[in-house]
Amino acid sequence: MAKALLGYVGGSDPRVLAEMRRLQQRVQDLESEIVRIQAENDALSAAARHPESVLEGIEGIDVSSAEPALT
Repeated sequence: MAKALLGYVGGSDPRVLAEMRRLQQRVQDLESEIVRIQAENDALSAAARHPESVLEGIEGIDVSSAEPALT
């Protein structure tokens, strides 16, 4: 019985290790995506606070007299 317990506790199953590495990589990928999305969200929030700055480079659009889109 002691050998069975030692084998269970002491031995590392390669499938479990491979799955753990895969999950760790997935967590890193998701953390990177969170950082990217947060940066994009910050940029969009800044643009929403100052909509005129988004349209400054576009000629022929007068933001103050813009009409709403058709619904």
